[in-house]
Amino acid sequence: MPSHTTARGTIVSGTKKRNRLGPPWLFVVPAVLCYAAIVLYPSAAGVLYAFTDWSGIGDWSFVGADNFTDLVHDERALGSLRNTLLLTVAIVVVQNGVGLLLALGVHARIKSRLVLRAVFFAPVVVSPVMIAFLWKYIYNPAPEEGLNGLLGSVGLGALRQDWLGDPSLALWSVAAMVIWQNAGYSMVIFLAGLEGISQDVKEAATIDGAGPVKRFRYVVWPLLAPATTINVMLSTIGGLKLFDQVFAATSGGPGTSTETLSTVLYKEAFVFGRYGYSTAVALVLALFVAAVSLVQIRYLRGREDNA
Repeated sequence: MPSHTTARGTIVSGTKKRNRLGPPWLFVVPAVLCYAAIVLYPSAAGVLYAFTDWSGIGDWSFVGADNFTDLVHDERALGSLRNTLLLTVAIVVVQNGVGLLLALGVHARIKSRLVLRAVFFAPVVVSPVMIAFLWKYIYNPAPEEGLNGLLGSVGLGALRQDWLGDPSLALWSVAAMVIWQNAGYSMVIFLAGLEGISQDVKEAATIDGAGPVKRFRYVVWPLLAPATTINVMLSTIGGLKLFDQVFAATSGGPGTSTETLSTVLYKEAFVFGRYGYSTAVALVLALFVAAVSLVQIRYLRGREDNA
């Protein structure tokens, strides 16, 4: 009898082991193969081509770090890095500030709050290219069209500008376009954080004598730390790799005043045929985004722990 029990236990144990190594792994393998083919192989190939003189067709040869040396001395690329950083800072600060204000507004108990939420979020679901073409019309330099026409109709004709044609204004005009489209996204994330704050906590602060400003500063804002982390991370990454709106609205012009690292990468590959150099730019951009994101997440997570 004991031997029979032992054999049965061995059979059951063997069946469990086979089950653990059976169907679940069969389901994982196709996904891993697809991920390797779509993500891992192109990424590895990109790193390899960054050290070559590949022109997109034909043979190539290794050039070592020449592409990165050229990048360091490329004034156009360095200017695009400056533009990228300025755009990112503007987007992170203004977009999240506007998103927070919108979230506070539609969180209030007003009858139209549901309609307003939909209206403010609507630009997010529109294609960035369509947004760029819409704002190209708004920024029409003609005195009677778009934004200039609106300014003239309200007696502010002196403020009319060539919004996308003036090198000193073009970058900030693009930033305003991006912020207008994505502020609703930040609003939704902040709104989710506001909805998660217990009403009892706010009422307790009110009973203790805290007014609206102090209640927000010492109660609501610290509890929005997780939502702030998400918004800052998403807007930072989006700003650093910004391409669609810039390319559709200005193609990096006038001159190089709105060039970003992404537009330089695109032009070097598909206009000038310098695929090796463009992959070097892409590699630097990817490492830069990863480094900035890592620093941000460590700081913001620390802020959450201290909140």
